[in-house]
Amino acid sequence: MATAQLTTSRYNAGLQCLRRLWLLVHEPQEHMGSAASSLAAASHEVGRHARKLFPGGVLVAEEPWQHAEAVARTAALMADAAIPAIFRAAFAYGDVCVRVDVLERRGAGWGLRRVKSSARIKDHDLHDVALQAHVLAQAGVIVSSTEVLHVNNAYVHGVGEVDWPAYFARVDVGGAVESRRAGIPAQLLEMHACLRLDSLPSVEPGGHCRKPHRCEFWERCTADKPADWVRHLPHLSAARAADLKAVGVEAISAIPATFPLTPKQAIVRDATASGQPCVSPDLARRLHGFGPPTCYLDFEAMAPPIPLYAGTRPYQALPFQWSLHAVDASGTLHHREFLAASDEDPRRRFTETLIAALGALAGPIVVYSPYERTQLKALAGSFPEFRPAIEAILARLLDLLPVVRDGVYHPRFGFANSIKSVAPALCPGFGYGDLDGIAEGAAASTGFLQMAMGTVSHPEQVARLRAALLAYCQRDTLATVEVHRALVRLAANRATGPG
Repeated sequence: MATAQLTTSRYNAGLQCLRRLWLLVHEPQEHMGSAASSLAAASHEVGRHARKLFPGGVLVAEEPWQHAEAVARTAALMADAAIPAIFRAAFAYGDVCVRVDVLERRGAGWGLRRVKSSARIKDHDLHDVALQAHVLAQAGVIVSSTEVLHVNNAYVHGVGEVDWPAYFARVDVGGAVESRRAGIPAQLLEMHACLRLDSLPSVEPGGHCRKPHRCEFWERCTADKPADWVRHLPHLSAARAADLKAVGVEAISAIPATFPLTPKQAIVRDATASGQPCVSPDLARRLHGFGPPTCYLDFEAMAPPIPLYAGTRPYQALPFQWSLHAVDASGTLHHREFLAASDEDPRRRFTETLIAALGALAGPIVVYSPYERTQLKALAGSFPEFRPAIEAILARLLDLLPVVRDGVYHPRFGFANSIKSVAPALCPGFGYGDLDGIAEGAAASTGFLQMAMGTVSHPEQVARLRAALLAYCQRDTLATVEVHRALVRLAANRATGPG
């Protein structure tokens, strides 16, 4: 098998796991999920705007598969002293190909600039830059300074155009990059040797599969593990996992009763082994005060990488939708909802309509995560005139998630406590599979952001997207209603059951 070329992304994959690197090169996946594609689009957009900080710069427009042409184009631009900066500059050395976001002319040397759409520099970003610095040095390019440009999430957008120099933070990373360069030759040799293998290398799945990114081959690499693999046990430490591996235990249901576990882990083990739910004897006490009458509330929000509205920051959560189910004292279920217009900052109308709706209803307001509380506190800070009404709402909030997490475990939870795992387990027949287009929060956020940015604007597309958003958010609050009802039944059965 011929040795494949390494790129920055492949190099970082190899640092995470050689098995992931081999699969990315030799058996790549054909489809990229909506969340991943959304992140890629955001990264591209942020990178495009970063070029505004280097007026007169020229883009090397050749595609990734035209790397030889891109290298030649880069060399020609470097030779032209009138060109102050080169975007997507291409270099190759020893079967390693890199594209530099910005190569800035600096007298006798060059400035290496890496642009990141994240709000802080992460360790793998420094490995990116270190590899690029290594290749440029081998290619004879003198790099006199090295920077990472990342999103400054303290920047507050004013009226009019984004202030791009203020939007980006420029950080000198020369020292951190140099400290990482020493190990690169050995790492490249190891990765090239891996890629020359005729078959997939053997690497045991573990914590590295999620750091710094969740590996896209997780399902493939764990296909031979039991459905109740011990790695699914909540908060299992590396030391405890190693202890189980040493005694040959791979399944949660096979963990001996004498093996030290936390109380929650023991509950999961026992429920998994028996196939029966475990219900805390004090579940009824935990549910005290949840009504009826009861309101059930859920928010959806977007977090634009590039702020769209005056007074907002990059990646600031902006709630645009709420769903509210209410059960009155007689047990009758009612529903109210709000979905903002996509051509203005949604927060004021979101807040006004929510205050009005909840002010007309009695009882606690039940949520299923701390998210709604966090967003309400942020809204109170943004709109002081609504603070008293928002604080009254906050005083009524009750979170059902801790009740589930600490009071119940069902084998069908799938080792998770999210509403999408809990509701179908406790309420057979309930689910999200019939929803058209949007069935999870990231897709909802992306969908509304596309309308707000104008990338989705055709009236029929907008109508379909708005209908899908309303259906999804309504399903989430209905899930909370059904989970609450199921917990009440479990508590009642626990109270009347044997001993």
